[in-house]
This record gives sequence, structure tokens and C-alpha cells, in this order.
Amino acid sequence: MSKVDILAVGAHPDDVELGCGGTLLLQRSLGYSIGVIDLTEGELGTRGSAKIRIEESKIAAKKMGLSFRANLSFQDGFFENNRINKLELIKRIRMCQPSIVLANTLYDRHPDHGRAADLIYEACFLAGLEKIETEFDGQLQNPFRPKVIYNYIQYNNQQPDFLIDISDFMMKKMELIKSYSSQFYNPNSKESETIISKKNFLDLVMSRSSDLGRFISVDYAEGFCVNRYLGTKDLYNLI
Repeated sequence: MSKVDILAVGAHPDDVELGCGGTLLLQRSLGYSIGVIDLTEGELGTRGSAKIRIEESKIAAKKMGLSFRANLSFQDGFFENNRINKLELIKRIRMCQPSIVLANTLYDRHPDHGRAADLIYEACFLAGLEKIETEFDGQLQNPFRPKVIYNYIQYNNQQPDFLIDISDFMMKKMELIKSYSSQFYNPNSKESETIISKKNFLDLVMSRSSDLGRFISVDYAEGFCVNRYLGTKDLYNLI
């Protein structure tokens, strides 16, 4: 695990690919370093297994050109926003020192997503407190707090606070998502069908990005919500 400009955190492997994969590809193309932390191994998923999901996440990580990808192995479906879990995430935040954190949506169909959002927000804040002492690999850590947290939109429809143009990266985003072949449409699969394994799900992913894109006159976009006001020194940065 190394220092990065942007840290994307997801409750499950494939959360960041679905929610902000295009944005991560864009920022990587601009020269920013990116790390990903998956909180769980997605072991409760109807299809595949924890082992398969981990291998698929490694494939996606390579395609994204990540500086690192880590999995905290919290309990899928049952992890809590408690002291132990917050400290584990605080250690990673202090280690990689990102300016920007991308986190799960605050409220969603899957209860893990909102719970993860709360956990990430609190860990980012607490990571900046001097009186919380942590060690990583035997080294005492210094306090560090990211500048901003942006929540990527997931299953539920919600109004974003800002949009990112991912038109040049939409097809590659779909390639990232398809890295999780155990989770999405496979006519030869004998496992139970899920919402995301239905044939039209990937079309819906593209349709949502297309619909968001029309609001800023581009082909495809991803939406994010904020927990504080946005600011800029140049109006042209908001075009």
C-alpha cells in the first residue's frame, strides 16, 4: 500500500467499478495515482464465491492501473460501523494519504452500501485526530484527513450534486465490470439469477450513464453526491 491521490472504497468487489469506474479511468489518464479498498470479499453474493470475487477484482485492478488494491475482509452483510472496523480503515487512510476519497452511496437497495458510507465518512474524520494512535506494519502513524469525500451513485436513483464526463472511458468501464464474469449475465450459468445477472443489466448501466450525460451535453457521465459545499478558483473548471 502506497500514497495515492485518490482512494476509492467499496463495500464489495465491483462496487467501485459500477459506481465510479469511468471516473477512476479518467483520473488515471490524467496522471493521478489511485488505490482501491474493498471492505468485504462479497462472500454472500448469490453467484460465485469469495475466492472468485478476489481474483476478478485483481483482473479489474490491472485494467485500471491501480497503485494498489486491498481487501479488509469485513463480514459481508454483517459488518458494523464500530470501533474495530473504523480503526482498520483509519490505518489504511493514514498509510495512503489520499486527497480525495470516493465512497459508497449514503442510501441504497443493498444495506451494506449506506453502512459503508457512514463507516468511511467517520474513519476519514477520525483519521485526522492526533489522540487516536495507530500502527501499521509496526510503525506509529501520523494523523491524516482527506480533503473531500464524494459518494458515487449506485443502484437507487438519486439526484447527483455534480457529474463527471466519462464519454471517452465508457467502453473501458464496461470492460472493468465484465471482469466480474461470475456476477453478470452468462447464459451457461447454472446458478440462481440475480438482478445484476439479468441480460439487460449491463444495458441499464450504459443507459443511466447516457441519461446523466445529457444533462451536461456529453455522451456518458457518472454522478456523485457531496457532504459539503464544492469550491473552485476558476469558473472554467466547472464547465
